[in-house]
Amino acid sequence: MRFGLDVAQQRVEWDELLSRVRFAEDLGYDGAWGFDHFQPMYGEGPGNCFEGMTTLAALAGATSRIRLGLLVTGITYRHPAVLAAEAITIDHASHGRLELALGAAWFDAEHRALGIAFPPTKERFDLLEDALTGMKLLFTGEKVDYAGPQWTLQDAQMRPVPVQRPHPPIWIGGSGPRRTLPIVARHADYWHTWGGPEQLKQMWDRVRRIAEEAGRDPAEIHRAGSLSLSEPLDDVRRSAEAWRDAGWEYLVCGWPAEGRGRVEEFAQSVMPALLS
Repeated sequence: MRFGLDVAQQRVEWDELLSRVRFAEDLGYDGAWGFDHFQPMYGEGPGNCFEGMTTLAALAGATSRIRLGLLVTGITYRHPAVLAAEAITIDHASHGRLELALGAAWFDAEHRALGIAFPPTKERFDLLEDALTGMKLLFTGEKVDYAGPQWTLQDAQMRPVPVQRPHPPIWIGGSGPRRTLPIVARHADYWHTWGGPEQLKQMWDRVRRIAEEAGRDPAEIHRAGSLSLSEPLDDVRRSAEAWRDAGWEYLVCGWPAEGRGRVEEFAQSVMPALLS
């Protein structure tokens, strides 16, 4: 089992954000995770909120081991070709430490406030699947063509290719049975979702069946969940063990209200017994 840390990138100063990521790296967390929004989603009043992809680019040069990702990049925020170029750049800047996590986007109020188009649900999921298919083609470094319902490529080529081959690990976030889980089955290297291990078993069974029908080995899809550290430590330990025993391989730990002391306590007293 591996552990990442949500570094809670909203409502903090840049030096604090960077300090949290380096703190996680020093403690042995596998990944540092931000989010992909332009305004704070939680709390009262205005506050800092750093843009996600440029944050990862900056963190790439300020760290050496920890892997870097956003949970998750909304596909409506950037043209897929631009996102592919950004991902390649960050993968090189980090020497192959990018986790590329994608979703169909959901925060309609943010889109309206900033004048970003927010298409209907079907179109957003069509664009997500288009982006996954087309970006994988661009990551080959060859000249490619692609025609989908929302995006086309014509004699398109991007260089350099990513450091990680054939591409950075692709994470898909969500649990919608009609569109998200089939996309997970066809495209994801990691599936990240929320809930308890038992309630997610049926969802995983659906992902597994669809992957097999598509000729894909379900073992290629790693399962990731989220873990709150703001509980008594013994309860946190039992929750992590339950995820592990249910077959989940990666837990993203939320930044706790208790702060750095709890982050360190978890890393020193719980993680060592569960790391694999």
